Amino acid sequence: MSAAARADEWRGVAAGEVDDFSPSVAGLLRRRSRVLLARLARPYLGSMALAAVLILVRSAGYLALPYLIGLGIDQGIRPGRSGNPQTLVLIVGVLAIALLVNALANYAFMRVSGRIGANILFNLRRTLFAHVQELSLSFFERYTSGRIISRLTSDIDALNELLATGLTSVITSLISVVAITAILIHLDVRLGMVALVAMPLVVGLTYWFRVNSARSYRAVRRAIVLVIVHYVESLGGIRAVHAFRREPRNQEIFEDVNARYRDANIWSNRLASTFGPAINLLGRLTTAAVLLYGGYLVVQGQLTLGVLTAFVLYLRQFFDPMQELSQFYNVFQAAGAALEKLAGVIEEAPTVPEPSSPISMHEAKGAVAFDHVTFAYREKPVLHDIDFSVPAGAVVALVGETGAGKTTMARLIARFYDPTAGRVTLDGVDLRSITVQDLRRAVVVVTQESFLFSGTVGENILFGRPSATRGEMEQAARAIGAHDFIMAMPNGYDTDVRRRGVRLSSGQRQLVAFARAFLADPRVLILDEATSSLDLPSERLVQRALRTLLRGRTAFIIAHRLSTVEVADRVLVLDAGRIVEDGAPAELRRDDGRYSSLHRAWVESLA
Repeated sequence: MSAAARADEWRGVAAGEVDDFSPSVAGLLRRRSRVLLARLARPYLGSMALAAVLILVRSAGYLALPYLIGLGIDQGIRPGRSGNPQTLVLIVGVLAIALLVNALANYAFMRVSGRIGANILFNLRRTLFAHVQELSLSFFERYTSGRIISRLTSDIDALNELLATGLTSVITSLISVVAITAILIHLDVRLGMVALVAMPLVVGLTYWFRVNSARSYRAVRRAIVLVIVHYVESLGGIRAVHAFRREPRNQEIFEDVNARYRDANIWSNRLASTFGPAINLLGRLTTAAVLLYGGYLVVQGQLTLGVLTAFVLYLRQFFDPMQELSQFYNVFQAAGAALEKLAGVIEEAPTVPEPSSPISMHEAKGAVAFDHVTFAYREKPVLHDIDFSVPAGAVVALVGETGAGKTTMARLIARFYDPTAGRVTLDGVDLRSITVQDLRRAVVVVTQESFLFSGTVGENILFGRPSATRGEMEQAARAIGAHDFIMAMPNGYDTDVRRRGVRLSSGQRQLVAFARAFLADPRVLILDEATSSLDLPSERLVQRALRTLLRGRTAFIIAHRLSTVEVADRVLVLDAGRIVEDGAPAELRRDDGRYSSLHRAWVESLA
């Protein structure tokens, strides 16, 4: 497999889109998962050492109980002979101390391990959220919002279960199995050999369960992602669902993904229900064999009753952890599959990285140039050898049919993407040499989506420049004509817009987005179909504001409504990723070219 194919497969696994993958990628997943877990745990090595000591003390107190019971029977009760009450009282006292030590160590361990787990998950959520925000737009084009939410919720929850209970169970179980094996051999070699006869079967069952449970839990994680994705997309587009009577089809799709999730869980439960009872049966058969042979040795006087009692109790402690391991495998495999996905997201690198040697751009003037720029989405060419320059303060309209490349050019100016060939410059400096912070301060994009965050109208406007005063915020709103409708709302600028701004009309949301952009006071302003949601009165109001607000600022306007284009000094007409016309709007209207044709079609559409 080539490196590129392996990288694509890795990204597919991380996105939850690939379930069965090559051995090389499987090994890479395990290594990267371990590296991520080690990195998260590194700050807490001291606390983990304390937790290890506490778990050893707890295990020692727990493992001492059968031995003390057997000792009490042989030394304090002495079946067939006179007992020794003082010895019995002393042994019972030691047993009580062992129980107390076990309880206190368990309490302290749970406190320490709980704090470690909570801190690790806190840091993981913080790291993941910060990293996802820094990733480029290409990442969000490959990932659906449902998959990202799944990483931040269900995958984190799977790790939470591992850290909260799974690791405690497996460490205790491993200590118990190793210690009890040594104790059994020490108590009586003959009975120890009888007990260990079942070990090959136990090992074989454990290997079978481990291999199959890994596959089943990857299927579970993949299925739950599909359920979450469908939930998020259906509820996010609920207006379209109701408008087009999509409910039956959505229910049909949900029944399918929900059935996959159910079947994956049934498979996983079937494995656990086979492994657990099989271990339990082996344990009971082993105990019966030990009782039969040990009883014979006691009758023959070759073994004391106390030793046999202790041996049987230790056998119970030996096989109980083996059964718990089946539950741990469930938790471990779920967490392992989740960790693979999380590691994949964290391994994602921005496709527009920060420059290694940045050039300071605190006071940009706004001159923009495309220097023989070619760009392709996943090897599909969109722009071809675009070459032009725009002086600072010029207003340029990008015009063309849908798919001509207008929005792609805007995204390159904002450096949401980097060119495949050539370069885009701001004041003669390649955008790839400017820090993202300086570039975002110099270039602002307003799209037709006009996304508003939960909060007040004023908070959404201040999002453009949080340090602005209330007076500056209101001045920006007045400039673009939003002040009057805002003041007419119940609480003015303090009115809660609710989730995604549903309290405002689409035109009002667009005006708030304009005010936010104008308050940011960028040197370069990109309006990508930014007036498409406005009615005609609002559009005329914005056009009047644009002539004043765009003065002295470089602007790129993308619009199908050619009335908006009239404020431009220059028009670039695009067709199939190439500039086919370049000139002032009035000049291009007089020519019998592409822009003239588009303008006539627009005028006819108004009639």
